[in-house]
Amino acid sequence: MRDFRLPVLTLILLIAPVFVCRAAAQVPGPNSQSKPVIVELFTSEGCSSCPPADVVLQKLEADQPVQGAEIIGLEEHVDYWNHDGWFDPYSSPEWTERQQTYTLLIKKDPYTPELVVDGRYQFLGSDPREAFVEISEAVRAEKTEVSIAPANEDTKNERFHVSVGKLSGDSSGDTAEVWLAVTEDGLHSSVSHGENAGRELKHVATLRSLHKIGTASDKSAQFSYTGDPVVKFNSHWNRDNVHVTVFVQERKSRQIIGAASTKIKS
Repeated sequence: MRDFRLPVLTLILLIAPVFVCRAAAQVPGPNSQSKPVIVELFTSEGCSSCPPADVVLQKLEADQPVQGAEIIGLEEHVDYWNHDGWFDPYSSPEWTERQQTYTLLIKKDPYTPELVVDGRYQFLGSDPREAFVEISEAVRAEKTEVSIAPANEDTKNERFHVSVGKLSGDSSGDTAEVWLAVTEDGLHSSVSHGENAGRELKHVATLRSLHKIGTASDKSAQFSYTGDPVVKFNSHWNRDNVHVTVFVQERKSRQIIGAASTKIKS
């Protein structure tokens, strides 16, 4: 596993021109014409070069600096740093495995921090300029229409109605899988050991669960997939900070061709 280190001061100097200049040129924030772009950050609380990348994702979600893009973050904490003095409470071997499926495509070892935009572009997670460029590129791609809305609610589970329109582009020879992710904002840790000992780390869009809910297929005239998945929410999650995201990802190419996100009912 590789680790790229970037001083925090350098990161601040890099971020400022990108986001400030774009804010002056455009009105930030998604609107009804925005295209969803999934930005995955593979990170770890045990990695000293990861907190600057966490800041990049936080600013991307808060500022929405790319015109025409609705940036949807997924912060995925890998577990291969857990042996270096600090056990990341938000880490999972599932997120490590997911990162490995990406790096296999470019035949490189996994590293932290890493950003992946729409499953197409992989690069150093603490590079805000590259993030802006790749998100701007991703928003030009044709997107599959995806919608998600709460269907009904009970005390522990919530049902959502999901629909996926006709698949965009040429997916022949590949399989379009439909995934449902649950993320939580506002999580934080006071790290007492490892490379980040003594630091208070704050997170956004931390991945809590991720499951495949079906496969999209253009056999019907209107929708390639419809379903009503039930999400079981953990009692430790703060429902006010939870988002549910659905995205369509090609199994072989790993490209994400459509997505939608919603907050749950309080």
